[in-house]
Amino acid sequence: MIQITIPAPDVSISKQAAPELSHIYGFTDFHLIPRDKGGIFMFYNDKDELLFVGKARKLRPRIKKHFEDTVSDIKDHRNEVSKIDVCLVENPLDREIYETYAINTLRSKYNVDKVLFK
Repeated sequence: MIQITIPAPDVSISKQAAPELSHIYGFTDFHLIPRDKGGIFMFYNDKDELLFVGKARKLRPRIKKHFEDTVSDIKDHRNEVSKIDVCLVENPLDREIYETYAINTLRSKYNVDKVLFK
């Protein structure tokens, strides 16, 4: 049997209730997410429930797109996101494996593709 362990987050940012500093979607530390690195990202709510898992070749632009795009799987649930965990994974095949594994073992709420549980 293959053992898969989701990497520990390299960056974890939390939403501020009333940020005084410049912010993007309530996250004042958005700049900590690498712009030109690949990896997986996980959106959590305030109860620490996994809402969505995604992967990207370039993390920061892809995460921003989820908050701006009209076709994102979480478009109706953006206000629920209170924490973003980012794991840097450069290998595209590894990103695919980690994303699918996280979706199915942690049972993310709003992922519709790659769901093997019902």
